[in-house]
Amino acid sequence: MPAPIVSAPPSATAPASRHPDPFSQLNAAQRAAVEHGTEATADLRPLLVIAGAGSGKTNTLAHRVARLILHGADPHRMMMLTFSRRAANEMEQRVAGVLRRVLPNAGAAATRLPWAGTFHSVGARLLRDHAGRIGLEQNFTIQDRGDAEDLLGLVRNDLGLSATKSRFPQKGTCLSIYSRVVNSQAPLDDVLQSTFPWCSQWEAELRKLFGGYVEAKQQQNVLDYDDLLLFWSEMMAEPSLAAEIGGSFDHVLVDEYQDTNRLQSAIILGLKPQGTGVTVVGDDAQSIYAFRGATVRNILDFPHQFGLPARSVALEQNYRSTQPILAVSNAVMAQASERHAKTLWTERVAQQLPQVVTVPDEASEARWVADRVLQHREAGLPLTSQAVLFRSSSHSAVLELELTRRNIPFVKFGGLKFLEASHVKDMLAALRFAQNPRGRLAGFRTLQLMPGIGPATATRVLDAMDVAADPAEAVRAFEPPSNAQAEWGTFVRLYDVLRRGTGAWPGELGLVKQWYLPHLERLHDDADARRADVENLERMAASYASREQFLAELTLDPPEATSDRAGVPGRDEDYLILSTIHSAKGQEWKSVFVLRAVDGCIPSDLGAGSTAEIDEERRLLYVAMTRARDHLHVMVPHRFYITQQGAMGDRHVYASRTRFIEEKMLSQFESITWPTAASDAGTGRGQQEAVMRVRDRARSAWR
Repeated sequence: MPAPIVSAPPSATAPASRHPDPFSQLNAAQRAAVEHGTEATADLRPLLVIAGAGSGKTNTLAHRVARLILHGADPHRMMMLTFSRRAANEMEQRVAGVLRRVLPNAGAAATRLPWAGTFHSVGARLLRDHAGRIGLEQNFTIQDRGDAEDLLGLVRNDLGLSATKSRFPQKGTCLSIYSRVVNSQAPLDDVLQSTFPWCSQWEAELRKLFGGYVEAKQQQNVLDYDDLLLFWSEMMAEPSLAAEIGGSFDHVLVDEYQDTNRLQSAIILGLKPQGTGVTVVGDDAQSIYAFRGATVRNILDFPHQFGLPARSVALEQNYRSTQPILAVSNAVMAQASERHAKTLWTERVAQQLPQVVTVPDEASEARWVADRVLQHREAGLPLTSQAVLFRSSSHSAVLELELTRRNIPFVKFGGLKFLEASHVKDMLAALRFAQNPRGRLAGFRTLQLMPGIGPATATRVLDAMDVAADPAEAVRAFEPPSNAQAEWGTFVRLYDVLRRGTGAWPGELGLVKQWYLPHLERLHDDADARRADVENLERMAASYASREQFLAELTLDPPEATSDRAGVPGRDEDYLILSTIHSAKGQEWKSVFVLRAVDGCIPSDLGAGSTAEIDEERRLLYVAMTRARDHLHVMVPHRFYITQQGAMGDRHVYASRTRFIEEKMLSQFESITWPTAASDAGTGRGQQEAVMRVRDRARSAWR
């Protein structure tokens, strides 16, 4: 049960003489949201706050909590749900700051929010309190994702699914499918068809696997991360239990409501069927996490989900961006098929328009961005106040190389650095192993890519090479295990060509790719997505004169963090931010560059199959644009490489500007075409000729 009331609620009138209006700094819309339900005639409707980008969402929510407490609400009977513990802590601190200004003598109990936390943490507390009534033992344990994968892997093996003749999804993929089904509340066959089509043939086996997984969890008295929401939702489906728990809370407040999934929406509805006391804050225009199971329908349908129709308040005044940036951002979202209407505006008037920059290709895009980043830096903008955003992590690969060449430090968020992705490292390891046969790390990695070659066998191969006069001869003479014989012959032929250098550059990388792709298919369930990186690597090779130069210039320092952050910020006092758009949400920078704003990237070809998918891609561009405070540069590379496009295969195409920036919108941008004849003459480096050489080399590589 929720914690009992431990102190009387503070008086709403006592502090009036100390500070007559603690909310004087709020604008009219913020104040309307903050004071909802506290008027003389209380409005009992649920409240939907549509908080536009940069509109002071967190500040408004914190002031609303403070206003409710001042009005008499008990903080111990308030549930606040956020998407990270850090956000919950920040909210508590802001609420306490507001209350301290009004109630300087208030004790900690008057401002503490014991039921503020993430959906999962609050759910875990409630499940523990009511375990016996929902068939759980109170001492249940919660598995992290790694433990859940391992348990699912054991069940997978026990059912004989690891011994199938054709490729069965790996345990990580199986858990992702299971999680998507649970959180989206969609049928398994629908999830497979829409999100995991390469696994559709295994529907019956997956059903059996998931049944065994659930049974194993029950036997071991464990819950996984998704169970915390699933069991909470099931509690809310029991009328008496839902009424008891819902009655323990007078107010339920939810932040970032556009990022909730169907389970979370069902939980809120179960807690407060009429909607009285419910406040949700979010922005449908920033709903970009469908791949995690979030659905924009929750915030779009919220006004009519409860017994009482909701009141909607839109926060439209932006405190971040200049008006020209907001104008183009509004124009992008105005074309959405369905949305909560709002028009962002600001008092930050500026004459500088956002830029649409058209360049010949990705190499030119990288050079232009690097040039402009340095220009901004010389004008007083630190690198850390500038960000380069992109739809997919691989889109920054060429830029990363350009930044490295020019000694511009950077940190990357949202996926590993391109050159640290495992499949890219596999390709480079094969080349390094041929370049330097004594390099045991590269050899150890390369040899174990083949089925039947484990650490012990790889070590024996490397030991034989160490003592041989001709390492290639040692490879040819090695007798592999019987289960590796078929693959070994192919590898020996590849290694012999690479060692003798008869394949010519960059053709050698093409040979490695041809050998590696079957292993990529076997090792990774998401091979199609990874294949684009392999193709990208081959395309880059055309810009280098030799294998030795290619390997030398691509050697980067290893990342100092996990897969959602890469880079080496500790070595420089200043560094540029590189980030996927998804990872950039909630952030802001003075200058923002949006890479590859072309059809095929934004929107992604993989996200253009339905109106709902197109709308989410539009919201991605909107999120990217609204991260900018003062300078916005939207990059449009004219020539672009496309992979896996139906019957036409991999090819270079002339890309078109993203459909989300329509012709009629261009008057709101400054249009730049680069390089120009003047810029070429001014640099003395013949940039236009360099661009053409890069394009010619790339063209010849694909003939």
